[in-house]
Amino acid sequence: MPSKYLPIADYGIIGNMHTTALVSLRGSIDFMCLPRFDSPSVFAAILDADQGGHWAISCADDETNYKQLYLPGTNILVTRFLTKEGIAELTDFMPIGHQNTDFAIFRRLKGVYGSHTIRLDLTPSYGYGRAGCRAERTDAGYLLHDPRGEQPTMLLKTNAELTLSDDGLHGELHLETGEQVDFILTVNEGVVWEEDFLHYFRKTRDFWTEWSAKCTYRGPWREAVLRSALALKLLTSAEFGSTVAAATFGLPETLGGERNWDYRYTWIRDAAFTMYAFLRLGYREEAEGFIEWIQRQCMDELQLMYGIDGTKELTEINLPHLEGYEQSTPVRIGNEAYSQKQMDIYGELIDTVYLYNQAGGSITHDFWLNISGLVEYVIEHWRDKDHGIWEVRSGKQRFLHSALCCWVALDRAIRIAGDRSLPYPMERWHRVRDEIYHEIYEDFWNEEIGAYPQFLGSDTLDASALLMPLLRFCSSKEPRWLKTFEAIEEKLSADVLVFRYKSEHGAEDGLEGEEASFTICSFWYAECLARIGRVDEATVVMQKLLGYGNHLGLFSEEIGIHGEQLGNFPQAFSHLSLISAAFQIDKKSR
Repeated sequence: MPSKYLPIADYGIIGNMHTTALVSLRGSIDFMCLPRFDSPSVFAAILDADQGGHWAISCADDETNYKQLYLPGTNILVTRFLTKEGIAELTDFMPIGHQNTDFAIFRRLKGVYGSHTIRLDLTPSYGYGRAGCRAERTDAGYLLHDPRGEQPTMLLKTNAELTLSDDGLHGELHLETGEQVDFILTVNEGVVWEEDFLHYFRKTRDFWTEWSAKCTYRGPWREAVLRSALALKLLTSAEFGSTVAAATFGLPETLGGERNWDYRYTWIRDAAFTMYAFLRLGYREEAEGFIEWIQRQCMDELQLMYGIDGTKELTEINLPHLEGYEQSTPVRIGNEAYSQKQMDIYGELIDTVYLYNQAGGSITHDFWLNISGLVEYVIEHWRDKDHGIWEVRSGKQRFLHSALCCWVALDRAIRIAGDRSLPYPMERWHRVRDEIYHEIYEDFWNEEIGAYPQFLGSDTLDASALLMPLLRFCSSKEPRWLKTFEAIEEKLSADVLVFRYKSEHGAEDGLEGEEASFTICSFWYAECLARIGRVDEATVVMQKLLGYGNHLGLFSEEIGIHGEQLGNFPQAFSHLSLISAAFQIDKKSR
């Protein structure tokens, strides 16, 4: 019996920088939250095919073949239906709005050649699939109400004749060569969208092509780099300047497994790395927006992650009424990791401020005082145990990566102060920076395994050690790090795919099941190859890794042992590391 669920790789993404929607290769919107990234879903068929809700536009011909592409330099998605009768085409996009109520999805169905019977099913299910919807026909169009009255009422404008039912709207359309039907789904408040598809199409295309034209990268794999940048832009809040780690919640890291997290929040680490990618590509405005958000929301007491609006409490709960993608449960919303202690975030944030300063960003007196406060916290707490970059739930340790980033925090703050002639306690900061360096270099080294381990005293390898030269802690020619690299290459890789660690050893998340390879670690591996001078190998690894992306060049968090995309999708971590690897390989190839 065929699965009710398409592969995660069979999706594209559209968005307006307030929310996003996943559009399947078959023309169905199977995931969307309204009106914000972190709002309850109205379409979640990817997590429960029966009651999650979707907006399907599909050919009645069961033997239809499908293709999907983005228009160049945009997030405008085109889905093609190829049947024995000919070709039909579906164009999807969201216009860019200033507020989250400025929401609309424009869909145009066009008969390119031949006769087609098209089915439409618009069955939103408000409140994470709990509430269903109530449909109503009015002079303005079809209204789709949240029965609880908690989320915005949606309005569908179209000339197509549709039938109302208990679960939404349905219809069957007959399409001939050259005919087209437009659909505009919006909310029944805020901006009034005119029924002028071409006007908004041109405006949206111009927005994206003008943004893409600002990309300064001209090296190899430019199309993949630009697609990654466009995906990261979709995950950036136009309202707040923060970024979400991924568009979705609940997509499993192992089919049938428990690792089904909610990634619709702003991790300091992920956002900092994202801004690093933006700055490398010439996008300073995005970095400025994030720096303003940081100053506005978080500098008083830094925590691991926040809601996109700076919300500090992200209580994690299960949604037992959803069966989960391929029966992978529990489906979770919220994320209990917000309460974890992770010392690495200080270095990652201050490193981003350092890069922002190098790009000409402003470091005001008050901002410097805030940065100095973070450094003083690191000085007092750098020896503390924490949960580490991978957010393990099995207990705190002295993780290598956390110690490394504490060194980064001091090093970059010292560099900022030197560049700006800003006041700071020079002797104290230099002394502690050097103490951290010596402890990492001498005490963390494990002679028995011939490598730097996951945490102090451990004999477990961890792919995050690949970041040591990337963060400029050591040279890529450093003998101890080279031995660590060789050990990771031997024991944590499967060809070009790299696992973050082996879950049967070292710190764990306490959950059952094996993990797939981590895409960010695989791109770190490619970048490290270039840094140590194995540029030809790095080029081959990079090309092979790109081959694991989906048909649109998008990546989720992990790649399984059968080459499948796993985890939330698309994932910022994966795309920002792709950009970094391409940048470094291009640099070392010159």
